[in-house]
Amino acid sequence: MRVADCMSPVVRGSTYAAQVGPGTKEFDQTASQAKAKPKDVRKRQKPAADRSAPPPVDGRKHIELQTEQYLEELTDRPPEAEAEVQTDAFVELLPQPLFIPVKSGVDAGTQVEDGELFDFDVEPLLEVIVGKTIEQAMMEVMEEEELASMRAHQKHFEQIRNAELAEAQEAERRRQEEKEARIAQEKQRLEREKAVSAKSAVTQSLTESGFFYDPLEAEVREQFVPWLLDAMDDCARVARAIADDLITAASSRELERSAEVARLGV
Repeated sequence: MRVADCMSPVVRGSTYAAQVGPGTKEFDQTASQAKAKPKDVRKRQKPAADRSAPPPVDGRKHIELQTEQYLEELTDRPPEAEAEVQTDAFVELLPQPLFIPVKSGVDAGTQVEDGELFDFDVEPLLEVIVGKTIEQAMMEVMEEEELASMRAHQKHFEQIRNAELAEAQEAERRRQEEKEARIAQEKQRLEREKAVSAKSAVTQSLTESGFFYDPLEAEVREQFVPWLLDAMDDCARVARAIADDLITAASSRELERSAEVARLGV
């Protein structure tokens, strides 16, 4: 049995009064009441009502008056008075004498003379005592060696267990890191796919809306084609005018020839 198992807690105060300590019902109730008290106080507290007077009407002003049952004189400076006091001289106390408890009981004495006690051979007794002492010492040494061996075995076992635990933690950490890396890679892949699809959609939408164009094609469409159409209009007008002139000239010559043929026939 260990000494610590035989020890009991020391409680201050009267042993006849009921002890209220941790773990008892009274202590738990007191602690719960102490914890709940601030909440109850906060619940009972209500916001103070606004008791300020309303503003005065035009042409009047508020003045301070005493509304208590018993009026008192109010002054800017309270009454003052002077008083003096003198302490007695300090007298050192005499040192207290050493406390000596009152002697109790009866004193007694005895005297042993030579030859009054027993006289015998103590060698066998000494052999037994020495033998028992050596045997007990050997038992204690063997017990200490066994305890040391057990401690060494326990230490070795703890080292192996700690090493295995460290390896398991390292493997778990690596597995977690690999899992996080795979998740990060998957997120990056999804983000790249989303970016590519979004880029394709935006590019197609901008292309359809005419944001992206060929500069040469745009120059031909916006500058050369209008110029060519204008030039063709001018050429067409000139050609139409020339054709009109040729038709007019041909018509005139045909009329003149017809007139001449008619004149010769007559």
